[in-house]
Amino acid sequence: MQSLTTIGFDADDTLWQNEQFFRMTEKRFAAMLADHGEEKHISARLLEAERRNLAVYGFGIKGFTLSMIETAIEVTQGRVPASVISGILDAGREMLSHPIEPLPHARETVEKLAGAFRLVLITKGDLFDQERKLAQSGLGDLFDAVEIVSDKNAATYARLFSRHGDGPAKSMMVGNSLKSDVVPAIEAGGWGVHVPHELTWVLEHVEAPVAEPRFRLISDLGQLPGLVDSIMNPG
Repeated sequence: MQSLTTIGFDADDTLWQNEQFFRMTEKRFAAMLADHGEEKHISARLLEAERRNLAVYGFGIKGFTLSMIETAIEVTQGRVPASVISGILDAGREMLSHPIEPLPHARETVEKLAGAFRLVLITKGDLFDQERKLAQSGLGDLFDAVEIVSDKNAATYARLFSRHGDGPAKSMMVGNSLKSDVVPAIEAGGWGVHVPHELTWVLEHVEAPVAEPRFRLISDLGQLPGLVDSIMNPG
């Protein structure tokens, strides 16, 4: 029997660019509030707001926009001009319409693996935004299933790999986030493949599980087919 039958892919910053738009918007936001603190201070306050709002708003641009508004109110002690609120909303809308920029080797790798394995896109964030990005990427038809979830943990992967595959033991998750894509997939009993991205949100940082036998690190998606082949045909 095959040792690997199902491969899950993260979307943002694994298949296409995402975090760079958050960073650009954060700098724009800090500039709006330059009279109330340095960029480093404004960004730190925004991160605090994002951290405490995750359980309320979840992941994605809409929650990020609400956290910017909350931060603007806090740092101005409630005196934020309406023009700044309007600017924040404009920035959020622009993020929700930015064009999709696939990462190197994304399409060719997914195409190589499609058909030979069940491919599942597993991403978290806003439903409408993730659906828009997948449609614009042109990759949607290559996946056997798409799951947009509120969070990613071991229970998530155990459930989804059982639903769409032969269970986590015969599944692999590929992504740029150690915290969301790699560690919980391994905890569920699957393989976890880390594809680092130059920009990864600080709240997604954890230590790499280098001692885990099912952990793998590749520099880009172009190396994934070779890695999969080595797992399927050891020695």
